[in-house]
Amino acid sequence: MAEKNNWTFKMTPTRYVLLILALTGAALMVYRLVFGLGSATNLNDAWPWGLWIGFDVLVGVALAGGGYSTALLVHIMGIKKFTPIARSAMLTSLIGYLLVMAGLFMDIGRWFNFWRPFVSWGYHSVLFEVFWCVSLYTTIQLLEFGEIATEKVQKSWHRFFKKIMPVLLIIGVLLPTLHQSSLGSLYVIEVGKLYPLWWSMLLPVFFLMSSFFVGPAMVTVETMLAGRAHGHKADLGVLQSLIKVSGYLMLVYLVLKITDLIYRGAAGLVFKGNLEGNLFLLEMIAGIVIPLIICFTPKWRASKGGLITFSVLVVAGVIINRMNVVFTGMADFMGGFYFPSLIEWAVSIGLVAIGVLGYLFVVENFNILPGQHVDAAPLVKEKKAIKYSA
Repeated sequence: MAEKNNWTFKMTPTRYVLLILALTGAALMVYRLVFGLGSATNLNDAWPWGLWIGFDVLVGVALAGGGYSTALLVHIMGIKKFTPIARSAMLTSLIGYLLVMAGLFMDIGRWFNFWRPFVSWGYHSVLFEVFWCVSLYTTIQLLEFGEIATEKVQKSWHRFFKKIMPVLLIIGVLLPTLHQSSLGSLYVIEVGKLYPLWWSMLLPVFFLMSSFFVGPAMVTVETMLAGRAHGHKADLGVLQSLIKVSGYLMLVYLVLKITDLIYRGAAGLVFKGNLEGNLFLLEMIAGIVIPLIICFTPKWRASKGGLITFSVLVVAGVIINRMNVVFTGMADFMGGFYFPSLIEWAVSIGLVAIGVLGYLFVVENFNILPGQHVDAAPLVKEKKAIKYSA
């Protein structure tokens, strides 16, 4: 008996805007691949890494950390109260990594040589390790999504994906810890080039910790937006407990940051009054200190407004941190001037629009949100139907 699947995707004015942005971004990506980086970007010899690496890759990888952090809490540590948000967190992470791969592909000069790291093993290179870990982790996440997908399509495979999920989850938690920290290692080797407020031997630790504590914040933002878009009421109790996980790790992060600055003799640069010092203060106060105050004030943490404020500030703080490392901290050494072209902005915005549309489509057609039942007939019934039809 052939499977009958009902696919839905209700178009709204907002979705039409997102579709236009997505199509524009896709068209400009084709333009960039045909005519090269020089005609599509403002990158130059002084600034070889721009918006697509800084935002699409470094920020994208960090914000997609909600998948591995939630998987660790729910499936490895067994904290079942976070189960209701596990699927949406892992979906957001999968989409995020697919967009990261797209952004990275756009930044490859000779993109038709993208396959070479698979056969040319530069195992002394940090970038080589990042390439392999990101590629493998994205593959693992696609396989993990197989458990959800086979509830609706190719249902005979569902039992297989259920069996391999424990192995996939363990690998899927391990791999991000490698490349999240290795992205920090890329800038450890920039000693003397990266501004002292951000350069540190602890950069890999800082990158890994921030990718973990931004995960629950990103999940909270996504859960609130998904609830508004699909009429789903978010469980505030679960989200309150989730951001406490972020809060405790952020507290350790803050102590390590201050200790590291004092140890390296760089603490005085914080209040120097220059651009670097002011942006560092913005990153730490807006992205760490104020969220910590909200997190450890029960009245504020218990309110919906407090949850949203905490989460938005933490996400913004991590974005500012990555931008400071890539641009602000390297500006003096790099020299010259770089500001993304309109095409660079349009491609990045287009990728985000594609991600949002993809998330909305999956949520509407698969069982992602708690209590959701989308055309997922039991496997036993389907097997009986197949047997009788034969």
